[in-house]
Amino acid sequence: PAGLVLVAREQTAGRGRLGRSWTSPPGSGLTFSVLLRPARPAARHGWLPLLTGLALVEALGPLTGVDLGLKWPNDLMAGGRKLAGVLAERAGGAVVVGVGLNVSLAEADLPVPTATSLLVAGSATTDRAELLAAVLDRLGQRLACWDRVDPAGPDVDAQLRADYRAACTTLGRAVRAELPGGVVVEGVAEDLDDEGRLLVRVGASRTAVGAGDVIHLR
Repeated sequence: PAGLVLVAREQTAGRGRLGRSWTSPPGSGLTFSVLLRPARPAARHGWLPLLTGLALVEALGPLTGVDLGLKWPNDLMAGGRKLAGVLAERAGGAVVVGVGLNVSLAEADLPVPTATSLLVAGSATTDRAELLAAVLDRLGQRLACWDRVDPAGPDVDAQLRADYRAACTTLGRAVRAELPGGVVVEGVAEDLDDEGRLLVRVGASRTAVGAGDVIHLR
């Protein structure tokens, strides 16, 4: 059923974006998946991972006291280092959204120098149950608003886009986007389009980036 949540205490063969591996030692992270059956058309489902990333910022920022931001599309960042990742995939008529959050890993145990954890970032709490409850509560609120569009009501897509812009540290920065097939786009990340793709200014034109690695340039 929609809303089913599966939480793993340990993950040994997880998969992240672009087919990358993801592991989580026992009790060190918050790794969970949520089953969704959106009423919105599939063309709008590209917003789901971005919406989830935004819910992470909104839930965890006040709870942990850590200054959080989003690197497009949905990497949760703290101090310029990756704290969590999000992956959304279709499964039949459903969408499964997976989240991997580093919670209590010590500095020496982090997989790469560009990663961090709530413990390392100085979080006010590392209680996984408390963190999960806060995230699911905010995610549920965001999904309920996004998935029930009233033509006579407020423009929820415009509001989501504005809220995501405010949390996104990628916008306004020089970036290099490494796209599938070896294509590289370098320019300034200016905005998001209606599908949540990153619009990168290259000279006099803008390129819409929907998949790939985006690197912040100095």
